[in-house]
This record gives sequence, C-alpha cells and structure tokens, in this order.
Amino acid sequence: MAVCEVCGNDYEMAFEVHAAGAVHTFDSFECAAHKLAPICDNCGCRMLGHGLQAGGKFFCCAHCARIQGHSDLADSI
Repeated sequence: MAVCEVCGNDYEMAFEVHAAGAVHTFDSFECAAHKLAPICDNCGCRMLGHGLQAGGKFFCCAHCARIQGHSDLADSI
C-alpha cells in the first residue's frame, strides 16, 4: 500500500504520477488535481482543462486573461 501525499490515506490502489522530474503518490484523481493542476492567476480556480498562457501567467479562460490585460487571447470555439 502507499500513502497519498495530499490526504494521507494509505490505499492499496494508490498510483504514481511522474511529472517534471518528480514522482508523486495519490489515492485519487481529486488529490492529484489538488496538488498538480495549475491555478488561474486571475480567479484562483484549478484548471483541469488546457487553459491559456500569456506573459508567464496561467488563465482558465480568455475572460480572466483580459481582466489581467491580455486582450489577444481567445477561448476555443
């Protein structure tokens, strides 16, 4: 069994995620998303989709990017 690094649950079906040269152990996708998903630099939500990037910042949508002054970005149609 392995211990989830987010919630501490010792779970027989825990899994590893290898990302950016590090290995993380989780008991659920929820804990993995909580730890690894990027955060919108405007509204603070966790991005589980593709999101947008501008000026070294991450945004969940074009609306949040525009609020931060990045008017050149658009959501996919």
